[in-house]
Amino acid sequence: MATTGTQAAGGEALDAGLQLVVPAKSLPAGAGMDWISGGWKLFLRAPLMWIIALVILFVIAIVLAFIPLLGSILFQLLQAVFAGGLIAACRSLERGGEFELEHLFAGFKVRFVPLLVVGLIFMVASLVLLLLFFLVAGLSLLPAFMSGDPNVMSTALAGSALAIAFGSLVMLALFVPVVAAYWFAPALVMMHDMSPIDAMKASFTGSFRNFVPFLIYGVVMFVALIIAALPFGLGLLVWVPVAMASNYVAYRQIYTADAAAAPATRPAMV
Repeated sequence: MATTGTQAAGGEALDAGLQLVVPAKSLPAGAGMDWISGGWKLFLRAPLMWIIALVILFVIAIVLAFIPLLGSILFQLLQAVFAGGLIAACRSLERGGEFELEHLFAGFKVRFVPLLVVGLIFMVASLVLLLLFFLVAGLSLLPAFMSGDPNVMSTALAGSALAIAFGSLVMLALFVPVVAAYWFAPALVMMHDMSPIDAMKASFTGSFRNFVPFLIYGVVMFVALIIAALPFGLGLLVWVPVAMASNYVAYRQIYTADAAAAPATRPAMV
């Protein structure tokens, strides 16, 4: 099988032994729980490195936050790049290797521009939706906030409750497909050298073809998030890595097959 050329720490291509499956597979409802259990197993193989990587990302975010406006924009753009690195770490762990610090920055060495473009598209789409929300719910509030009078602002907020609720529902409905298009895109770019647009199309299709597993996955992970946040948020040191690793497990189940059991050529993009 031809590989993409993305090398793991041991020198072997990341997609060695894998066959890309496009269009994506449709999995049974129980797959959502498999993703979580698989993510947990990947976390247990290198818990300290997962936590160290998370702390490093947190520190990078704090440092960039000191740069007015540009810092937060830059971190948003780089999230897909860091996600690509974590995908490389998951692949290494899956094959019995180590989670090395260089994995976190692997996206800067290979696939940097495509991953950055994925982050840019997601950020721009999110900003457009935010603007749409303000157009639907916020225009009526603008004169009140410009007045500077607290009484006028509180009255305007109360009177615009319906518009705010409607705007929130519209934004949520439109944000779901945006997230679906982004969810697997870093993995598809990093592992299979797909173009940003093709990766986001495939991610969108794969996410909605597995709507029920995602629904179960989302509910369980949301409950776990609430529990993780209770002990002063320390549980997030486990929840976030498991969420990241479960994304890789889901990608593997939805988009790949073992090369030995798959046809010799990759399906064309549709």
